[in-house]
Amino acid sequence: MVSGPSSRDSNGRRLPTAVKIVIAGGFGVGKTTMVGTVSETQPLRTEEILTDESVGVDDVSGVERKNTTTVAMDFGRITMRDEYVLYLFGTPGQERFWFMWDEVALGALGAVVLADTRRLSDCFPSVDYFERRGTPFIVAVNCFEGAREYDLEEIEMALNLGPQVPVMLCDARSLESCKKVLINMVLHAMKTRGLTPEPQNA
Repeated sequence: MVSGPSSRDSNGRRLPTAVKIVIAGGFGVGKTTMVGTVSETQPLRTEEILTDESVGVDDVSGVERKNTTTVAMDFGRITMRDEYVLYLFGTPGQERFWFMWDEVALGALGAVVLADTRRLSDCFPSVDYFERRGTPFIVAVNCFEGAREYDLEEIEMALNLGPQVPVMLCDARSLESCKKVLINMVLHAMKTRGLTPEPQNA
């Protein structure tokens, strides 16, 4: 990402560095919303309508108004300060689609684990997954209306996170909020991996 020669166009101008980011979390936590909010292109979505077949399989307690589900992945793209192009891959949240996570996470610089305080335990599998893989990640608490307010230290303790994992609040519907999450994630992942940004005016 930030080591070795950079690509340049035919005029010698440095091209943005491509970075893969995974957006993970439980069912209904806002992954599709976040990708759609920040993507500068039409996002790819693989949502399907929830049917009677999902009754007893998909737990919709706390998100009863949700009537669609991601069955493969979400995909979007955003350019940051003309230096980086972030390719965002949203994972499916339900357990029956977890087999796809390895493919989605392959080659990612890091991940954002979205959390919902109404269903905080739903993000445990994502936290465990990235910890096992050694993938740098941050936890972003999506602030839903009517959800109980926790301070960040409570969330860190509830998720049994180490001090090295950043936790922040966000609103998946807000472009600026999502940008802050992504910037913090990239900086955290680069620091964890011992990487430094390339100067863009070289």
